[in-house]
Amino acid sequence: MNRAQYIVIPATPSSTSRPVSRSARIVALLLLAGLHASLQAQENALGQSVDSLLEYAKGNNPEYAAMRYEADAAGERITPAGALPDPKFRTELRDITRFGEQNATLSPSRVGSTKYLLSQDLPWFGKRDLKREIAELDAEGAQGRARGTWVDLEARIKSAHARLYYVYRNEQLAREILALMLRLEKIAQVRYASGLAAQQDVIRAQVEQTGMRNELIALENERSQLRARMNALLARPALSKLAEPDRLRPLPAPAKLDYDVLEERVRSRNPQIFIEESRIRSAEKSRELTYRNRYPDFTIGAGPIQYQSAIKEWEVMLELNIPLQQASRRAQERESESMLSAARSRKEAASNQILAELSENISGIEAARRSEMLATSSLLPQAELTFRAALSGYENGKVDFATLLEAQKQIRQAKLSQIKAQVEAQMRLSEIEKLLGEDL
Repeated sequence: MNRAQYIVIPATPSSTSRPVSRSARIVALLLLAGLHASLQAQENALGQSVDSLLEYAKGNNPEYAAMRYEADAAGERITPAGALPDPKFRTELRDITRFGEQNATLSPSRVGSTKYLLSQDLPWFGKRDLKREIAELDAEGAQGRARGTWVDLEARIKSAHARLYYVYRNEQLAREILALMLRLEKIAQVRYASGLAAQQDVIRAQVEQTGMRNELIALENERSQLRARMNALLARPALSKLAEPDRLRPLPAPAKLDYDVLEERVRSRNPQIFIEESRIRSAEKSRELTYRNRYPDFTIGAGPIQYQSAIKEWEVMLELNIPLQQASRRAQERESESMLSAARSRKEAASNQILAELSENISGIEAARRSEMLATSSLLPQAELTFRAALSGYENGKVDFATLLEAQKQIRQAKLSQIKAQVEAQMRLSEIEKLLGEDL
């Protein structure tokens, strides 16, 4: 038997396929490298500004995610709350022994008769609508709680970022002062070597340096604790790196901090007031539903009756409950009235507390703004002039070393006052925005 002979020619790459394939790989590697660099840059930038922290927390914080899921679950309860209950089917086998003429049987064709009944429970008119409305209001309250959780988380992140900024700036200032104390020590050593100053000046400068180093240790510890707290808010490992805060948010113009304007915004936007308002409306609907329980609910049904193998009769059924337990119902009605009054009182108490906090924080941010202006325009320039005069006087032998150290401490105190005022204003701003439920 002859077999066909085939010649297999191995495929050889064309002159252009290899360069194209290599170019594609290079492009892919460059894209991957660019993507990795972009992600790394985003990770490294996390913490520089409040916006980067809030954006990360919104997608990763488990507490906020849990509240969103609970709000979604509450929304899914609306449809079942207003739906009719499932219908019921019942069957009855009557006279299963046929007056004792046969053994007991469960066969519908051999018993005396078989009754079938399909029934449906029907609440009194309007009850289903009220239950659905109550579920809708409860869902609104759940949405308000989710928004309140985010607003609270947002305020905590803003405050933690401001405190981190304060620690970083304080640490920078401490290092500057430490460098200045090294310079002052050298000046004191030169004067001591020349017989113009006592050895006590050199020792005092060294003591001040030791104190600054101890303070740096405390600041580093505080920075580590704040970083761990911030990472907890972001749902990151406690030791994850955070970028150094490079700026604070700009403060709103004083015109935006008018109490009357903010009061209206708080009443309409504050999550806690929104939740309490939803509870009031839910309590009103619950009270109305309780009063509807004075009227009976119905059950209707219909079904055939089978004799042996034939359907010979049909039945229609109407059933209702008789509301005779009036003492129980009156107690339920009084309960609903009390719950409504309690909801209204809670809203009033929450509104009073929130508006008091609003007034307090508006006053606080204004005081912080004025303190920063005073430190920047007056206190700090005066302290710097005093230090330069004291340094010149010490070098000329006109003032002692203690006066020079006191002038140096005044500079640091002025700068600290400036930073504290800035951070205090940020803390007050975050509280105001928390009360508003939105940014200014």
